[in-house]
Amino acid sequence: MLFGLDGVEIGLIIVFLTLFSAILSGFPVAFAIGGAGVISFGIIAALDSAGLLIHQAIDTGSDAYSALVSSGVKPDLISIFRYPDLPRMAEPVFPQGWEYALDRNVSFIVNRINERVIAGQSIETLLAVLMFVLMGIVLERSKIANDLLTTMARVFGPLPGGLAVSIVVVGAFLAASTGIVGATVVTMGLLALPTMLRNNYSPELATGVIAASGTLGQIIPPSIVIVLLGTLAGDLYSAAQENRAIEAGCTDALTYLGEPAVVSVGTLFQAALLPGIMLAGLYAAYAFGFAMLNPSKAPAVELGASNNEPVTRGEAFTWFLGVPIGLIAGVMLLANVGVVGNQSTTVSSFSDIGEAASLRTNVSEDCQASMIELHGQEAWDTAIAQQAVIDSSGGATESTRLTPEEIEAARADLVASAAPIGTGIAILTVMLGLILAVARGVSPSADPMPLLVGAGGLVLGLLVDIIALGPLTTPGTTVVLMVIPWLIALWGCMHAVKRLSQNELIRVVFPPLVLIVAVLGSILGGITNPTPAAALGAAGAIMLAAYRKLKEQDRSPKVIIWSTLAVIVMILVGINFDLRINTDEVGFESWVAFFFAYAAYLYALFGLLFSCWILFKSGVLTPAVRETAKVTSMVFTILIASQLLNLVVISFGGEHYIQDFLKSFDNEFKVFLIVMLVLFILGFVLDFLEIIYIVVPIVGPVIYGGSFDPKWVTIMIAVNLQTSFLTPPFGFALFYLRGVAPKEVTTGHIYRGVVPFVLIQVVGLSILWFFPGIVTILPDLMN
Repeated sequence: MLFGLDGVEIGLIIVFLTLFSAILSGFPVAFAIGGAGVISFGIIAALDSAGLLIHQAIDTGSDAYSALVSSGVKPDLISIFRYPDLPRMAEPVFPQGWEYALDRNVSFIVNRINERVIAGQSIETLLAVLMFVLMGIVLERSKIANDLLTTMARVFGPLPGGLAVSIVVVGAFLAASTGIVGATVVTMGLLALPTMLRNNYSPELATGVIAASGTLGQIIPPSIVIVLLGTLAGDLYSAAQENRAIEAGCTDALTYLGEPAVVSVGTLFQAALLPGIMLAGLYAAYAFGFAMLNPSKAPAVELGASNNEPVTRGEAFTWFLGVPIGLIAGVMLLANVGVVGNQSTTVSSFSDIGEAASLRTNVSEDCQASMIELHGQEAWDTAIAQQAVIDSSGGATESTRLTPEEIEAARADLVASAAPIGTGIAILTVMLGLILAVARGVSPSADPMPLLVGAGGLVLGLLVDIIALGPLTTPGTTVVLMVIPWLIALWGCMHAVKRLSQNELIRVVFPPLVLIVAVLGSILGGITNPTPAAALGAAGAIMLAAYRKLKEQDRSPKVIIWSTLAVIVMILVGINFDLRINTDEVGFESWVAFFFAYAAYLYALFGLLFSCWILFKSGVLTPAVRETAKVTSMVFTILIASQLLNLVVISFGGEHYIQDFLKSFDNEFKVFLIVMLVLFILGFVLDFLEIIYIVVPIVGPVIYGGSFDPKWVTIMIAVNLQTSFLTPPFGFALFYLRGVAPKEVTTGHIYRGVVPFVLIQVVGLSILWFFPGIVTILPDLMN
């Protein structure tokens, strides 16, 4: 053996050194990765042909191996790491020759490109990357980030360390808007760092908080890192759990786990939300604590009020806190007592399938023992009892078509139990009521009559719903009966919006906040998947940027405002009316609603095209599209190149060798800790794209094949990559900041400034390690 090392170990070293040298060569990363794959394969093939690379494989024909298998040990669990004393035999790293390995690599890379880049299941999710990148770049180039920084600095500036806290808030805001770390760090470095230095902030605190807040885009949805990780995590978890189930003696993962082995990008977004908010809170708490201990290094700064009208503490409490909480709590209370609820009368034409036991019980003895070990004896006994009850009642029933009489009876039951107030009208009332309440709090000295009239319209709408509307009322009749209350309420809300627009904080924060809520809400709420939501975000960012440009040019933005209202109308019509016109019978109401919704769609499309034209004439759209194409092309090129490098590692047994090493540890936590440490170290020299596409597919079958929750595993990896993004001396966020920092800010300032935030990241990782419920609670509640 060369240097006393196994041939596979030497091959792994060659791949790593070649990749590291290629990245440091200055070539674009995407091409460096592909080139490293080709060069490393050539070197390994040449050494193998010369007989210098010898792999010491276990001799499967030996008596000791046969005895071990006969004792009940599964062949997949036998490795040189777990059983080092087994007889071995020397073989080349390419047992069938490098020519055969090359042929397989070429075939596999074509198939993988087709599956993961061109026409596979994950391509739709990967398209979300393009949309989120466009959304972030448009928002960044339209100077919306500048407005956010300025406004938040005015809000938090009077507090000790207020400017640093405002950076954290804006960083979290931009993370939820863009998901692009580099753009966020550079933007805040250019805009906020000079301001903080002028106000006598410590260079260490200023640079540290900017670099750390910029990396929140790694974890706070919609994060590109999570989108890319999610496309891999779903496949890795599904395949790994299927293998785990088979090794346990069960037929499939559903039988063994008692639930489908599925994880989606939308679920990962839900899982990432609380950890992202937690990290932002830890950053802000450190900045505030630093200012309290070192007031001269993080002084309070008065940058001017964000609201021209003074508001007393009592008024602020009443209208910003008391009334909103009262509205929301009141609706929730009415929902619990049955006053607010679903009024749908839709009845399925088929009966329900009989309930099944919590676990499958008709399994083999080996699978039964494995399931008891996994779920516990109590869960197994419960499933047995449930199955006995089902069997005694005739077994699981099949779904059958209901008769017209049964359908009418079921519909009558729904009508009889329907709530007096529909959920949709209650939600709309709360939303409009919040607008009226906040407007009153923003301008308490203004005439309250328009707002009171609007509130009266909301109350009148609720009364109409209780008295005149019922579950069997058609959507058209509902609109006719509710049009007067809604017009009264909208008239009051128009006055409210005018008052809200006079408040700088609301004027700056509210539009991008609505965009974020629309994008994330549609994903987290399960309304749609990330790709349509990303398209909505990109279109909304374009219209928002165009609105800003028109205001700068003193031109009327009414087209964009009406286009936004057209989108809202289109959504409301689609929710309340049946817009299917290709059925056998289409009612008059459906035709009217269809044409109304279609007209709203055309106007919204016109507004989007008009916004694109405004940004094109303003010189914003062209560079934004060019930058989006550059970033997206880089992502997809790295994806292809990393698949090539991955196949090279597989071809000489490197992937199997690493997985056998990890499987040799009996403790799952120890295995995961080793993987996390390796990812942390690799994060110093590799970008997150290379780690996701090269390293995660190799270690994924092991870390996703255990008992850990896949959501927790994925979020831990994402937070870990975020930590390596910050850690000196190679953290990428530090280089971004160094490129835009003033000359008086040294590299030493940046390094010393980020150290506390790296420790905070480690604390955050530790919290998630010991309290995984922070990751899983929101997906569990949403489901």
